[in-house]
Amino acid sequence: MFPKLIDTGGFFLPTYGVLVALAFLIAIWLTGKLAAKAGLSPDKITNLAIYCALAGMAGAKLLMFLFDWRTYLLNPREIFTFSTLQAAGVYQGGLIIAILFAVVYIKRTGLPTLVTCDVFAPGLAIGHAVGRLGCLAAGCCWGAVCHRPWAITFTNPEAHELTGVPLGVPLHPAQLYESVAEFVIFGLLYRLFHRPHKEGQVIGGYLLLYSAVRFAVEFFRNHEQELIAGLSLTQWISLATFGAGVWLFTTGTNYRVQHQTAIGHVK
Repeated sequence: MFPKLIDTGGFFLPTYGVLVALAFLIAIWLTGKLAAKAGLSPDKITNLAIYCALAGMAGAKLLMFLFDWRTYLLNPREIFTFSTLQAAGVYQGGLIIAILFAVVYIKRTGLPTLVTCDVFAPGLAIGHAVGRLGCLAAGCCWGAVCHRPWAITFTNPEAHELTGVPLGVPLHPAQLYESVAEFVIFGLLYRLFHRPHKEGQVIGGYLLLYSAVRFAVEFFRNHEQELIAGLSLTQWISLATFGAGVWLFTTGTNYRVQHQTAIGHVK
């Protein structure tokens, strides 16, 4: 793949970083558009998006450290290496921390909790979809050995040097599985947002759909997590977030009139 978008004079621009930045810009632009349709304050939503992005990055890294705690305990300097800095971390850790931070921020600013979460859900999906393309370009989050016709084989030594991805071995394109699924989820959520729905249904739909996808993709990813009752910790987290998604999707309350009017739910 192409871990370095630009490489000149000892300086290089990582493809992963560029795509993650692009993902954030797309997500925040889309969220702003949906916030306007829902009658929410653009300034508050933009601030929340930025704060959640920072909290999410911290949470993703934290869960990565917890998953590989033996590695970092034996070699603490690894925490401060460029490869660790470039690593995406564990997305679910970022999602959970971002949601917790968002709940606190929403309560302090008086934003409607479920409506605000619904506004963010489509942006989360499309941002994650683009971000996973960055993972594919860099070689991180690679899949297990695969002998199917659609297997991918990394051959770029720079990718191996930066992420440790094995070279010359056919692998499941786990990053692509997740990216394609997230694009589909985005389409479904975007459509749901613009149709009559209850508060919490859009974010609930995101949690249950993405959790199901992540649970399945874990069977095709290469990782060194210890299994608990035959499942990885990531899969157990997926089951928990899936349950939360089902609850939100099925028990949400009706939109307030002003929000319904803003997005065309009341005619």
